[in-house]
Amino acid sequence: AVAVTVIEAALIVSIMVSAPPGASSVARDTVFSAVIIVLNGVIGLCLVAGGVRHRELAFRVEGTASALSVLATLAVMTLVLPNFTVTKLGPQYAPTQLIFVSALSLILYGVFVFVQSVRHRDYFLVDEPAPALADDFEAAQDESENVPSSGMTLFSSVLLVASLVAVILLAKTLSPALERGIAAVGLPPSFIGVVIAALVLLPESGAAVIAARANRIQTSLNLALGSAIASIGLTIPVVAAVSLTMDQDLILGLDTQEMVLLALTLIASTLTLSTGRATILQGAVHLVIFGVFLLLAAVP
Repeated sequence: AVAVTVIEAALIVSIMVSAPPGASSVARDTVFSAVIIVLNGVIGLCLVAGGVRHRELAFRVEGTASALSVLATLAVMTLVLPNFTVTKLGPQYAPTQLIFVSALSLILYGVFVFVQSVRHRDYFLVDEPAPALADDFEAAQDESENVPSSGMTLFSSVLLVASLVAVILLAKTLSPALERGIAAVGLPPSFIGVVIAALVLLPESGAAVIAARANRIQTSLNLALGSAIASIGLTIPVVAAVSLTMDQDLILGLDTQEMVLLALTLIASTLTLSTGRATILQGAVHLVIFGVFLLLAAVP
């Protein structure tokens, strides 16, 4: 989560510093894109990939419902409420409001991590599979039990830090290239948020799809929902701190079209994740919504 936040925040801040058109709303566009990509693109693809191979997929409602409630609260609090405040004109929070909302986002994210990893960890564990699928489950379990040694963990941690430093240093170079590429193909400036979100979510998305094909949909949902929660709960406070330090406007409120799409996504996700079982039908629904999102992002 920290690695994803560092990459996402570095790209967003580098664009804010360069101040191209739409720089004040790039954080909003990126976070909104991350939520839609996760809830529709990633989860939809996982349900289709797993459903085709295993017909019906089972997961724990306690875990998915908890994660979705946190994600919905963060999304509405940071992306919708700014449209309805009156202290500062425009779809943005006043400095005091921004500080308070950022603090609440960090607190809620911290509580979620505590519940997921300590207090109610069992809510997010993989259930035993049906007998007919035991072979696939055992293969996945054997692979997951290959725990790395302490030396390998330390070595990987050092490489991770080095890679993140490289990403931060390269962000200033990458951002203008992204802006030029998007402008060259005739896409609106806001589409850069879709590109940034897709880049930072790619590793976890791939892992989620692989887990779904191995009939470990609970792992897929944990990865997907956790990455989306981190994208809001950690990225918004970082970007808010930078905007306040630089005395730069930070537009967070979505427009009407995006709010409708967010509402549809949250409703569909609630219906999908509240039953504990899903098939390719639910996956197809989410992929359709994802397709509409891409269309409206490219052709508003």
